[in-house]
Amino acid sequence: MSEQGADAAVTWEEARSVNLANWEARVPLHVDAYPEVAALRADPSAMSTVVHDDLEALGRHLPAGIAGLEVCHLQCHIGTDTLSLARAGAHVTGVDFSPAALAAGKALAAELGLAATWVETDVLDARAAVSGAFDLVYTSIGAITWLSDLDRWAAQVAALLRPGGIFYIRDGHPALYSLDETADRLVTRYRYFANGDAIEWNDQSTYAGDGTVTSPRTLEYPHALSETVTALLSAGLDLVAFDEGTTLPWKFSDLMEELPGGDYAYPEPLRSRIPTTFTLVARKPA
Repeated sequence: MSEQGADAAVTWEEARSVNLANWEARVPLHVDAYPEVAALRADPSAMSTVVHDDLEALGRHLPAGIAGLEVCHLQCHIGTDTLSLARAGAHVTGVDFSPAALAAGKALAAELGLAATWVETDVLDARAAVSGAFDLVYTSIGAITWLSDLDRWAAQVAALLRPGGIFYIRDGHPALYSLDETADRLVTRYRYFANGDAIEWNDQSTYAGDGTVTSPRTLEYPHALSETVTALLSAGLDLVAFDEGTTLPWKFSDLMEELPGGDYAYPEPLRSRIPTTFTLVARKPA
């Protein structure tokens, strides 16, 4: 078994296959353990904490809200964020490469009486698989580290947007991902910059609940902030806003403390020393 966080020279096809097995194995665990699933079922006005926070940030760019807009959610997993966008009034399309995740999303949508379209495809081939043009292309947290080619990803985003449409992403900060999550202080351990190789992990745990993942191997790709921004600019989008945050919707390190509302953050003075997320908004020229 490779060292945790070691470089792995693999093809995209191998990485995709390994990661698909991992995400398929996570689905039943997440359906049972996601607090958002229980919240959505219990309260017809509830939405995920991720979408709640993202809608507040999006309000500066979509002051009329997302009600009535065509929204494409890339890498939607089991759809808790997708259906939260639907509850906010959007016409939503959820895109993911996991059949099990999409089946769970469809079942939850039917249970909640929410309308959504679900498309099974790799996000790197999204434009060929998804019909229509969108007012908002949305990517929620924990997404692009699974992708090898951000130029191809950004091209899909741009092609899905209608002229004047908005792309929004809030994701884990690459500076955070370079830290040793097991250390008792802030110390870098993993690669920050892309070099063509994946980074390999073997971890039976998942970020929701205490279940054990039966396919624990994953292959992820570090992407510097400059790589992400440049890919979107090269795809023809205009950068509208960029921000960095200090909270996460999952516990990256045991040093983190839970905040009211369920997010996590490092205690001070560590919180002021390292960003944990970045948020980027871009627009397709009209």
